[in-house]
Amino acid sequence: MRALFTFLFCFVAIFANAQNVIPLYAGLPPGGIASPDEETTDKYNSRALTSVPTLALYLPPKEKATGTAVLICPGGGYSSLVLQREGLNIAEYFQQQGIAAFVLKYRLPADKIMTDKSSGPLQDAQEAMKIIRTRAQQWNIDPKRVGIMGFSAGGHLASTAGTHFDRPVLPANAGLNLRPDFMILVYPVISMEKNLTHAGSRKRLLGDNPDELTVKYYSNDRQVTPQTPPTIIFHTGDDKVVDVDNALLFYQALRHQHVPAEMHIYPEGDHGFVLKLPVDVWMLTIMKWLGRSGMLNPDNPLLQGGTGQLY
Repeated sequence: MRALFTFLFCFVAIFANAQNVIPLYAGLPPGGIASPDEETTDKYNSRALTSVPTLALYLPPKEKATGTAVLICPGGGYSSLVLQREGLNIAEYFQQQGIAAFVLKYRLPADKIMTDKSSGPLQDAQEAMKIIRTRAQQWNIDPKRVGIMGFSAGGHLASTAGTHFDRPVLPANAGLNLRPDFMILVYPVISMEKNLTHAGSRKRLLGDNPDELTVKYYSNDRQVTPQTPPTIIFHTGDDKVVDVDNALLFYQALRHQHVPAEMHIYPEGDHGFVLKLPVDVWMLTIMKWLGRSGMLNPDNPLLQGGTGQLY
């Protein structure tokens, strides 16, 4: 009983500033396997092996709403979720700027809770994108200005959502616009190539010995097309957890496909460097990029095709 009380206290504390937390699915997710709940939560993180995936809503007042929205994917190596510092803190900042923010508590890949662990997190991200666009009018959102943001392994999930939007992993999402209108990637895992990826993320998502086609499919630098959303990337040259070559390869792939992209590489700071900075210091760079890119402006020249059609 004491353990249950501690869990509930931490859960409430983490989501205290969210206006609402909603489940992604009614009941067990499609392809999900019922199993005992093993989620553990503290004031920063959540290990969500068997939890129900959710969206935490941070909606600005209607009079302040810009119409822009961001789906946030916290990192954690596909083994946990850094919910507070790579999710809720960021959402609060966006909300203060008039941007609707949604923190995705996606299911962590595990054979015991899903039939295809490699597509489980992407399924949750695509479902979240569908929910945001479906309820856009209710939440004062322009459905043509819905982006995605991800940190570390959450950056892999975000970049997967931004390069695989034309391949729905849920039949119910077929025909819907799952394309993010922009991407914000912070020290992201991009490649699943053995000599470049974050080994733990690759193992948890793809298993011990994925075949070459699967590795290529989830190496998102190899999945970029001219329809990939405009992107801003942050990384450090001395990152010892996720090699900066992940960011460099993705930027080059975007450039070669003529996708608008901006990259900020800092010489030092190691992995998680932005967590050591006040949120408003580095997030101001993102706000300026959104403004320059037209993402805060309904007359947006970069939103080719962001009209509700599937690409």
